[in-house]
Amino acid sequence: MRSRVEKIGLIGLGLIAGVLVSMHFAAVAEKDSVSSLPIEELHSFAEVFGRIKSDYVEPVSDKKLITEAISGMLSGLDPHSAYLDAESFKELQVGTQGEFGGLGIEVSMEDGLVKVISPIEDTPAYNAGIKSGDLIIKLDDTLVKGISLNDAVKKMRGKPGSNIVLTILRKPDPKPLLITVTRAVIKVQSVKSKLVEPGYAYLRITQFQEHTGPNMATALEKLLKESKGTLQGLVLDLRNNPGGLLTGSVGVSAAFLPKDALVVYTEGRTEDAKMRLNATSSDYLRGTGQSDYLKNLPDTFKTVPMVVLINGGSASASEIVSGALQDHKRAVIMGTQSFGKGSVQTILPLGNNTAIKLTTARYFTPNGRSIQATGIVPDIIAEDPSTTGLENTFRLREADLEHHLTNGNKKVEPESPAKADVKPKAAPKNKDGENKDDESDKPKITEFGSKNDYQLNQALNLLKGMHILQGK
Repeated sequence: MRSRVEKIGLIGLGLIAGVLVSMHFAAVAEKDSVSSLPIEELHSFAEVFGRIKSDYVEPVSDKKLITEAISGMLSGLDPHSAYLDAESFKELQVGTQGEFGGLGIEVSMEDGLVKVISPIEDTPAYNAGIKSGDLIIKLDDTLVKGISLNDAVKKMRGKPGSNIVLTILRKPDPKPLLITVTRAVIKVQSVKSKLVEPGYAYLRITQFQEHTGPNMATALEKLLKESKGTLQGLVLDLRNNPGGLLTGSVGVSAAFLPKDALVVYTEGRTEDAKMRLNATSSDYLRGTGQSDYLKNLPDTFKTVPMVVLINGGSASASEIVSGALQDHKRAVIMGTQSFGKGSVQTILPLGNNTAIKLTTARYFTPNGRSIQATGIVPDIIAEDPSTTGLENTFRLREADLEHHLTNGNKKVEPESPAKADVKPKAAPKNKDGENKDDESDKPKITEFGSKNDYQLNQALNLLKGMHILQGK
């Protein structure tokens, strides 16, 4: 029996060594620092592999064992590294083009459960009331505990028009919530715009996709035309924007920054993980095959007074934009502290239409601030009344995720207080001095960009004040 286990173990060692070698050279071909394989650790792996093959209660295929080993190896690194099977790899490629199937939520795994980073605007999950920070404990009748994030995501996908019941824990609610969501083919409109008042424009970016840059340029030209050339202020809304394509964030930043201004840089262990991206067409068009969509954009947008709105659901690419505009003093950042997802994921194809998503670098703002696990602190704190008291207490952020990557700065400066603090009125109290529980007294969740959008109204008030000061 022992010889049989050892034989299987040796086969397993050969299998895993072969996989590791192929993965290693695919990722670091022609690089000088090729580390030797850890034979002792691989021997332990092979021994476990052999025991499973010989003693597990049911037969398990080699493919399943190797696949699960790769998945575990990546998921144990950080919340964003992952193994992508053929289906996941295909859906990732389709998703960046703005059309994909599912519920419309950005999720991560925390303590074996699925946590919602942010619902994507105008998707089934958003319309059903799913919120950032929600903890999904059950998918229909399937408990989430014990299954991988990829498997949980697959269960949330399905035929458009079909329903799924999500059992959710939401602080501070004491009881689980049952929310039914209808699956759909999701077409995300990444850019929305309008004139909210004469002379004052509103531009909302819900996600950074392949066509976000060109759509933004078209929207800006339309806004300028509608304002009859008298644009006095612009609000860029990046709230609940979970990120997306890096090129999109560079293009959006370049629309408002001087030519060749530094937008973001990255630092990693390999040379190709070190980049400096500037407000230049070669950096925001790289690999897209698009013509320069900012070429004919009026210079008005380089100088028009701006306020950028962010919150705890603003992550990754949206943090790059807000960080760049903040460092160059091009815009006032308003809202609440952002998510803090400041790491770079590189897709490395493995063959057989599979790939690994591997964290390879950290993002830094032009002034050298690491976004990772810290996020962007607004110049002016303005809390949404509908989330007052909950935003900072229960909002999920990168630093809350298990195995999250550290900030990366050798010396992380403590968070500086915001320059100003705009807070909504306190909730009404009853005669005993306690907050009223009457539903009619509770603040309503407002639609971003609506007349009742408190943070937008505060941004407009600031822009009007800036215009008066400029006039004087």
